[in-house]
Amino acid sequence: MRSIAQLKIKIFADGADKIGMLEMSRNDLIQGFTTNPTLMRKAGINDYRAFALDILKTIKDRPISFEVFSDDFNEMYQQALQISHWGQNVYVKIPVTNTAGVPSFDLIQKLAIRGVKQNVTALMTLDQVRHVSAALADGPAACISVFAGRIADTGRDPVPLMCEALQLMRPYPQQELIWASPRELLNIFQGDAIGCHIITVTHDILKKLSFVGKDLNEFSLETVKMFYEDAVKAEFSLTIPAVAD
Repeated sequence: MRSIAQLKIKIFADGADKIGMLEMSRNDLIQGFTTNPTLMRKAGINDYRAFALDILKTIKDRPISFEVFSDDFNEMYQQALQISHWGQNVYVKIPVTNTAGVPSFDLIQKLAIRGVKQNVTALMTLDQVRHVSAALADGPAACISVFAGRIADTGRDPVPLMCEALQLMRPYPQQELIWASPRELLNIFQGDAIGCHIITVTHDILKKLSFVGKDLNEFSLETVKMFYEDAVKAEFSLTIPAVAD
C-alpha cells in the first residue's frame, strides 16, 4: 500500500461544520472543500450566504464548492452567478438534473460560457458524464462529481465506471473527476490507483488517516484490548456452573 505522502489524488474535505472546516484548513493534506445543502442543514445553518462568506474569510487559497438550492433552472442560473462572485476560489455546485429528472445540461453550458467555475454533482451514469463534460467543454476549470459511494451501495463496482468517466473527460484538461460519497478510507487509494483527480472525504473518514500503514498485528491486539476494557467497564458477569468430576 502506498503512503499518504505518495498519493496523487487530491483530498477535499466534505462538510459544513465550521469548526471542522477550519480545523481541516490547517491540514496540508486537504487541498479543497465541498459542501451541500444537506450537510448545512445537519450543521444547523439557516443563513446560507452569511455562512459561506464567513468561511471564505479563512479559506481563501483552496477550491470550495457551494451549491445552488432552487429547483427552477432560471433561479439556479441567478443563484449560480451570485455564488460565483463570493470568491475567486468558489465553485458553484449544480445538480445534474432538477427534482423532476430534467437534465441541467443547458444550464451548465450557459454558466460555462459565462465563465462560472462549476462542480456538477450527483452523477451516477456514464451518459450523464458524457453530456456534462460536453456542456463544460468551452468553460473554465470545472469538476464532475460521480457518486461512486452511492453506486457501490447498489451492489455495483464503481471502479470500471470511474475509469470510463476519466476517458470521456480526457479531451478536456480543465475538467477534473471527483470520486464523491466515499464509504471508507480504502476508496482514497482506489481513486488514486485509477488516476481520479479528486476525492471528497467526510471528517469521520479523514480521522482514520492515522491508520494508514498501521501494523495489523498491533491493530488486532488493540481491538482485543478494546473489547476487554469495554466489558470490564460494563461490569458484565456470568455465573459459571460447577463442573462435575
